[in-house]
Amino acid sequence: MKIPISVLVLIYKSNRDVLLIERADRKGFWQSVTGSLDAPDENLALAATREVFEETGIAVNQLPEDALQNMHHQIEYEIYPEWRFRYGPGVTRNTEHWFALQVPDNIQIMLSPREHVAYEWLPFELAAKKCFSPSNGDAILKWFSRK
Repeated sequence: MKIPISVLVLIYKSNRDVLLIERADRKGFWQSVTGSLDAPDENLALAATREVFEETGIAVNQLPEDALQNMHHQIEYEIYPEWRFRYGPGVTRNTEHWFALQVPDNIQIMLSPREHVAYEWLPFELAAKKCFSPSNGDAILKWFSRK
């Protein structure tokens, strides 16, 4: 069963282009890297690092130490009914913690085909609009509004 605590990692380049990935299980659903903790006490930054590697092939530990930034923001949202079977009985809400990761402009992306089928680099404003989840778009806009 999935733990209803997750991370969202928006990945961006120096020109402020943001990486979006298309879900394999939902055509047209574009998002940032997301994923649930593997254990209730898993460190959030380690979970973000793990999810980034699993979904994009990017090894955060090979980037500068400050590349991954905790946005110190979390939201709680209702889990889509069609995805609730992944969680324990009666679990309907998830708490998501936001991170941002700056990557080199020439970074290579290797998608996990089980999870995602395509990726795009988009200017942050367009990326925010293209996300299927409004909160994912909010995370992108929040990050770039502070810079």
